[in-house]
Amino acid sequence: MESPLALVSLIIGLPLLGFLINGLTGLFSKAYRNQKSVIGLIANTAVFIPFFIVLYFFIGFNPEGGALNVKLFTWIEAGSFSVDIAYQIDQLSLIMALVVTGVGAFIHLYSVGYMYDDEGYWKFFAYLNLFIFAMLNLILADNLLLLFLGWEGVGLCSYLLIGFWYRDMLKSDAAKKAFIYNRVGDFAFLVAIFMVFEAVGSLQFDVILANLDAFSSNGIFWITLLMFIGATGKSVQIPLFVWLPDAMAGPTSVSALIHAATMVTSGIYLITRMSPMYVLTPEVMMIVALIGALTAIVAATVALTQNDIKGVLAYSTVSQLGFMFLALGAGAYTAALFHVVTHAFFKACLFLGSGSVIHAMHHVEHKLHEKDHSIHFDPQDIRNMGGLRKWMPSTYKTFFISTIAIAGIPPLAGFFSKDEILMHTFNMGFSEFAGPLYFLLWGVATITAFLTAFYMFRLTFTTFHGEFRLPKLVKGAEDSEKLLHESPVTMTLPLWVLATLAAIGGFMGIPNFISKTFGGEGALNWLGAWLSPIAADIPLTLSIPAEWALMILATTIAAAGVYVAWRMYGQGQQKESDAIIEEKTGALYQVWKEKYNLDELYEGAVVQPTIRFSDKVLAVFDLKVIDGFVNAVAGTVRLTGSLLRYIQTGVTSNYALFLILGVILVLSMILF
Repeated sequence: MESPLALVSLIIGLPLLGFLINGLTGLFSKAYRNQKSVIGLIANTAVFIPFFIVLYFFIGFNPEGGALNVKLFTWIEAGSFSVDIAYQIDQLSLIMALVVTGVGAFIHLYSVGYMYDDEGYWKFFAYLNLFIFAMLNLILADNLLLLFLGWEGVGLCSYLLIGFWYRDMLKSDAAKKAFIYNRVGDFAFLVAIFMVFEAVGSLQFDVILANLDAFSSNGIFWITLLMFIGATGKSVQIPLFVWLPDAMAGPTSVSALIHAATMVTSGIYLITRMSPMYVLTPEVMMIVALIGALTAIVAATVALTQNDIKGVLAYSTVSQLGFMFLALGAGAYTAALFHVVTHAFFKACLFLGSGSVIHAMHHVEHKLHEKDHSIHFDPQDIRNMGGLRKWMPSTYKTFFISTIAIAGIPPLAGFFSKDEILMHTFNMGFSEFAGPLYFLLWGVATITAFLTAFYMFRLTFTTFHGEFRLPKLVKGAEDSEKLLHESPVTMTLPLWVLATLAAIGGFMGIPNFISKTFGGEGALNWLGAWLSPIAADIPLTLSIPAEWALMILATTIAAAGVYVAWRMYGQGQQKESDAIIEEKTGALYQVWKEKYNLDELYEGAVVQPTIRFSDKVLAVFDLKVIDGFVNAVAGTVRLTGSLLRYIQTGVTSNYALFLILGVILVLSMILF
């Protein structure tokens, strides 16, 4: 293998270099901003080359040789405290790096076409490259402090990209909302880092995990709980998940990169990395599982009522992340990471597919608006769509494949990863600690799996099947069908690559019981074997017939969701079917449509009390106490100066007298 130092430096450094070239050159040269082919080439090269280097490491990695640690330089050194800019190449970081650079590279390629007409093209790619740089620091770091640097970096990039069109106040507010909610979780994570250092005197992962006996049981409880709270901010779990749906205000490729495949999986990566610590505290694992299941069902019910194409996918992302946290809480760390990988494939494809649809609908709106300035409609509202498969065949086929994958229909990727999560959750029902609760959570997850299949096919059928509804809804749009078109190849090629991965990606984690059924040795689950040295999985104790029964049940439930969605929405009859659901569910439907009023709850319980407290207490304290103290100091100085000026008489004998008195005072202090 070539020099690991040089190769790791390229993996980390090239995205940073791409950010600096496009960002600084675009900032100071208006002429460069128009060189879009150059900008796109630099940005894409800065991600594609790291992907191939990571792939090279992956192919040549020897699991038996242990992790490869590469130190670039010493970052902080103060007394006995020392932290390096150093990176750890092992099974977990390689899998995550392949997802980040691989999916990220194709999203960069997609953005070449999607953002081509935007005036901030140069800035957008600079931000994307900076995000990749921060994310690679997060997942490759060999210590908690460097991981935290990447953790904060992706939060900053998320803010910049969500608010990319900052002149729109709604988008600007969405960026601020994401930034503030993330800060809440980040504070908890930072406290956990302090506690870890206090216990072992180091922040390196290998030192921490080799000295778990140095932690008290109470210390492990609080450290793991605080890290989980940090994860709820980045990975959008209750109560810190409400920022993600608003984050769809950013460009669609941002949604695919940050909010489907990379940043929101940071919490799952962190907990998987620290899994040997988590298995020592079943109380925290139970909390993780409970929050995960609750998040999954809440987000799924909200997704049922959404009409914004990206809104449905946003709540779907929250729900799928809930599944991942349920897996973490059930001791299925490999299953959680498996779902991270498969979710990156099909959800990135779905988001990019929605971007392709929005791109086409924007084109229709623009052309209609040129003819009649009174024509306006929401290009993201699925009620304005329908029948798009006729004009957008590649987008439709890839979207449909990814929908099958997320629904959990075999043999596509989502089936394997979601089934493994359900199986491990059921398995935990037989544990001594909180067993009945895990059976309940399995039931909640099973219902959520049905809802996932239903609302995702509702979205697909409403968008692509039936008739194009816009001409009937908008006056002046009678000939709008002729304006629809497929997206350019720079957008459709990434869709096909991701759809292919969504179709076949699940085969990396085929359940071992399938092999055992036919007398094999049960070594089909490659991912499980690959991650076994890192992830502290709680093993399955179910019998082979029980595992077959659970798999068949999960498949049947997913198929039922697809069937019901087909009966209700298969011909694009969205309005009538939504009315039926609203009638059947009664008041619940309105609760789901209003997103459980969580934003209003936070506004009333946190935001407004904070504003009132600031106005009535902090502002008064600032005015009377802080300003009063400053004014008192200034007044004292002014008064002293006005008194002392009287001794400045200009008479030499007076100055000589004060000089003698000063000498006497100094001598007295020395002598006595």
